[in-house]
Amino acid sequence: MRYPLKFVLLGVSLLVAVDASAQIPTLANCTRSANLLACVDGEGNAYSVNTAGSTMYLRGFEAAGKRFWAQTNSRYGQLTFFTGIASDGEAWVGYNRRVGWTTINRFSSSGGSSGKFTCNRIAGC
Repeated sequence: MRYPLKFVLLGVSLLVAVDASAQIPTLANCTRSANLLACVDGEGNAYSVNTAGSTMYLRGFEAAGKRFWAQTNSRYGQLTFFTGIASDGEAWVGYNRRVGWTTINRFSSSGGSSGKFTCNRIAGC
């Protein structure tokens, strides 16, 4: 009696796992060189990341909103400042500050959204 129950539970867990994996979005296809990473996902979103010293340049296309965007991140020790702009005129600024294993993040955008959240390696964000 114990073995058939084990196989039924295993079969149900496999069905749940297969159903859950069907809901996971497709991963992005990426190409990488020494300083540049360029990716496109299955939904048509695209982005690239270019590094030059302690500055990171990001550019992308958001398929849902049909807008292009660009962001620059500049790192100064444990602080990283970022600014960005989108093709629809929205602009944003913010910073990340590392304190040990914790990152404090704050941002504000011209679209009216702002926020502050904390992330850490153990608990996540």
